[in-house]
Amino acid sequence: MSDTQKVDGRPSAGPPGANSVDRFFKITDRGSTFAREIRGGFATFFTMAYILVLNPIILGSAKDKFGNQLDGAELVTATALVAAVMTIIMGVGGNLPLALAAGLGLNAVVAFQIAPLMSWPDAMGLVVLEGLLICVLVVTGLREAVMHAIPQPLKQAISVGIGLFIAFIGFVDAGFVTRIPDVANTTVPVQLGAAGALSGWPILVFCLGVLLTIGLLARKVKGAILISILAMTVVAIVINSVADIKSWGLTVPKVPSDIVATPAFGLLGEFDLFGAFGETTVITVVLLIFTLILSDFFDTMGTVVGISAEAGLLDEQGRVPGLGKVLLIDGAAAVAGGAASSSSATSYIESAAGVGEGARTGFANLVTGGLFTCALFFTPLLTIVPMQAAAPALVAVGFLMMTQVKHIDWDRYEIAIPAFLTIAVMPFTYSITNGIGAGFLAYVLIKTVLGKAKEVHWLLWGTSALFLVYFAIDPIEQLLGVR
Repeated sequence: MSDTQKVDGRPSAGPPGANSVDRFFKITDRGSTFAREIRGGFATFFTMAYILVLNPIILGSAKDKFGNQLDGAELVTATALVAAVMTIIMGVGGNLPLALAAGLGLNAVVAFQIAPLMSWPDAMGLVVLEGLLICVLVVTGLREAVMHAIPQPLKQAISVGIGLFIAFIGFVDAGFVTRIPDVANTTVPVQLGAAGALSGWPILVFCLGVLLTIGLLARKVKGAILISILAMTVVAIVINSVADIKSWGLTVPKVPSDIVATPAFGLLGEFDLFGAFGETTVITVVLLIFTLILSDFFDTMGTVVGISAEAGLLDEQGRVPGLGKVLLIDGAAAVAGGAASSSSATSYIESAAGVGEGARTGFANLVTGGLFTCALFFTPLLTIVPMQAAAPALVAVGFLMMTQVKHIDWDRYEIAIPAFLTIAVMPFTYSITNGIGAGFLAYVLIKTVLGKAKEVHWLLWGTSALFLVYFAIDPIEQLLGVR
């Protein structure tokens, strides 16, 4: 019997016996269960909880034009609050297992490129403006139209590229792969471990975690990813208590002396919407907003498509269900991040860990958002999971997303080459946006060379033109005298 039943010849809200929560989130309809959604919510939280530590470090380490710095405790509160609220809103409004929090990369732009030109309230005001403009693009239908204009093979390539990207993130964050210092006499950019070889207990925890995760996945054990995260966290705590290791990274697997922390809401509302225009030139402000919009726009696009594809939620045309609501909520998250001074919030690719656990609906977001809410008060307790224990989940999910490569027709160069560039550029440049841009430009170029320019949707032409500006932003700024 199918999940969708009929009553008087019409589809019912859900299968017989389903409760109102099940029907609202379509849990059974999407082939999921409450247990899977809960496990998925936990898995997503643990793979992205690092943002509670990393975002305050990035924003708190920078100074604005007047030498002011943001308070660390207030940044933790703002980061957790925005992540909690927007993740829950995405779950209820968008019904996708897609968590949101302060965007990495975007926060670096705010901290090291925007803040030095103006005050912190002015910088956060630009983030709010960026979010409002993205919402306008959604309301006018332009953002959704761009996503629908992308050929299905390129969407599949985006998912595969993201899979490689998040696997690479897992290897790097765990210290399994490290960047070779610039002073080293070599042209090789990365290496195994910290010095060309694996060493130390934290790396052992990661390697054991990868082996445990893939072993559990191969045996199709329910909760494989979450079991691995929790098990390796316990192992890390035990090892750290015996060896007293100092090199775990951002978080140390140690039971904290203080479990409860008092939230500090001092940064909420500390933004000036148009203050930036009085601190620097209009051209500079426009270019800064353009950079934020383009990065946020296409990072989200790739993440939404990739997560939805992995969850099996795309329709026959490769479209995301309820895409308009999802994109509007993501735009609102950017506004919320700026208004709370935690930088632009955006959809997190680490949500793939939850999908890997079986999450298929927004109910998983209620769990993830609830944990971020708890983090407002229990940050010391919820940030003891070291990246070495969480990163194996990213490697495993990278494999799961990589399997979609089989759907791409590699015999057709006009799609195979753009797909390859999309897949390769993402991990090699550490950016979803760069990969999408490379794929778009190659697709338009090859279609034109083959005399098939009319087959390219006009929105792809326009978007590709924007990517030309994006990739050539430095010489353009020099020509305009911005630098």
